[in-house]
Amino acid sequence: MKILVCISHVPDTTSKINFTDGDTKFDTNGVQFVINPNDEFGLTRAMWFKEKQGASVDVINVGGAETEPTLRKALAIGADTAIRVNTEATDGFSVAKQLAKVVKDGGYDLVIAGRESIDYNGGMVPGMLAAMTDANFVANCIGLEVDGTNAKAVREIDGGKETVSTSLPLVIAGQKGIVEESDLRIPNMRGIMMARKKPLNVVEPVATNSETTTASFEKPAPKGAVKLVDADNIDELVNLLHNEAKVI
Repeated sequence: MKILVCISHVPDTTSKINFTDGDTKFDTNGVQFVINPNDEFGLTRAMWFKEKQGASVDVINVGGAETEPTLRKALAIGADTAIRVNTEATDGFSVAKQLAKVVKDGGYDLVIAGRESIDYNGGMVPGMLAAMTDANFVANCIGLEVDGTNAKAVREIDGGKETVSTSLPLVIAGQKGIVEESDLRIPNMRGIMMARKKPLNVVEPVATNSETTTASFEKPAPKGAVKLVDADNIDELVNLLHNEAKVI
């Protein structure tokens, strides 16, 4: 089985977020970037297939040279080859278009993408990629087994889970649950050393358009001051909720 894992290069969740150019662009200065957590779950599942079923695992990112350390980390975790499509990731459609070209050329049986990236939270790419490559698609995937060309997937739905049967080629939008958080892998020294020698191929992009553009970003309003009320002072709590917060 030939697996491709899509890796988004996202800011660490502890990063301080700012914008530039009139609040139209994300300010990357001083920001530490990591593998998108949803992609990390998918990569770990791909490594399980590699070790248990003999699959090959490639990873891919659409972005500039600054994303290569993130791809190297994926190689250190155990991926065989990394691919970087040498263009800026501008919107979901253009990213899916670039990925689709690589998927078609590479003849992948299974593409594992994260449900969404934690920076823009668009959640568009996996579904569009499946449509562009004529592959089956499972969203919000929290479990996956593959037997030959048949696949059984579990996806999260409102109030429960749904188990579906499908076949390869398949694109999934994975998330926490496809492996447990305790199973995530941290690169060890041997993996880091081996990653330096593994191929990281840079391919040029295909011509495409961005179907969406960012008009502006806006931060959430800062939290207001709080008043602490003694647990025994119910009258004061009711007074504040009624006369200040005006919620009762």
